[in-house]
Amino acid sequence: MMENRQSNAEWKKRADQVIVGSYTRYPAVIVEGQGCRVKDANGKSYLDFLAGIAVTALGHCHPKVTAAITEQTAKLVHISNLWYTTPMVELAEMLVANCFADKVFFCNSGAEANEAAIKMARIASAEGRYKIISLEGSFHGRTLATVAATGQPRFHKGFEPMPAGFVCAPFGDLDALEKMVDDETCAIICEAIQGESGVRPMPQEYIEGIRALCDKYGIFLIFDEVQTGMGRIGHLFGHEYFGVTPDIITLAKALANGLPAGAMLTTDKIAAKMVPGSHASTFGGNPIVCAAGIVVVKELLSEGFLEDVRDKGAWMMKRLEDFVQRFPDLITGSRGSGLLVGATLTEKGIEHGAEIVNRMFENGVLINFAGGKVLRFAPPLIVTRDEIDEMLNVLGEVLSKI
Repeated sequence: MMENRQSNAEWKKRADQVIVGSYTRYPAVIVEGQGCRVKDANGKSYLDFLAGIAVTALGHCHPKVTAAITEQTAKLVHISNLWYTTPMVELAEMLVANCFADKVFFCNSGAEANEAAIKMARIASAEGRYKIISLEGSFHGRTLATVAATGQPRFHKGFEPMPAGFVCAPFGDLDALEKMVDDETCAIICEAIQGESGVRPMPQEYIEGIRALCDKYGIFLIFDEVQTGMGRIGHLFGHEYFGVTPDIITLAKALANGLPAGAMLTTDKIAAKMVPGSHASTFGGNPIVCAAGIVVVKELLSEGFLEDVRDKGAWMMKRLEDFVQRFPDLITGSRGSGLLVGATLTEKGIEHGAEIVNRMFENGVLINFAGGKVLRFAPPLIVTRDEIDEMLNVLGEVLSKI
């Protein structure tokens, strides 16, 4: 293997010649990571408060994950889903043992998990029921079906006409939502916290009301837990935070700590409608990916882990509230749960949002600007209080110069 001796600029030049420009990338080529820190090709270190956007829950190159991947690679890398594998079975058992679900469908990403949920809701519903209602501000993926379900028109641009069967309800308005339910509706899909639109939590009474509507009209409640699942908000699954049980949930991101993994979970009754030939995924349930997922679930369920996530998240939000006093013209408060945290910005702060993120990057800290209105922090769940303070100190220095 060729040694990496080139600079960020040299790698960037090579990349721009051969990679589709569908991302706005920072001018750094990340070559290694450990825990909550990554390093670029120039040797500069960064404190990672995005974790690959809520993916590397156990931090970069967690030793137990690395060991599990290495061991499994020496045994079996891939086999068709025409056969079972032991890691797939073990991970599925662990997931269903810790939530309402009885069955798991494995895939490779959050969009694929949501695609599976959409197909599951349609095939398990009465004939003629096919419409999915999503919420304004939601984000469910980039495939045509999941982008149609996404309640942000900016993601639809250039891809119209959107696939039929998706409607979007105003956020927080139960009456408006109920009026949209008709004889063709099969499900409502929502997130516990809307991450991409600015770390916007669902009010408790709102999600309870959505559950009641689904029960009233005999339709499915799908919880998109791609970002909020797997410990991110201080519970193994996001719906636990509300004490509301959905009919279908979707997982991805942190499920395998950086390897491509997705899952759709549901009950025996609903899952029985998806028979051989109705859905598939070539790489879904890959043995290496599932071996990593087993480690992730074990670590998240280890004594005190999730409680610690909740405590550290509360600490971060408390510290961010101090910034309201220090920078009242930029910061209005904080919101979120666990270690999915947003710093809400004033109108002036929003104008400087991208600049704040860029200056943080220049100062060796990775965060992002979510929904064009909130600074989003989603560090590895193993982050320490010292690292939280380090990030906040840098943020304070950046804000003081704006």
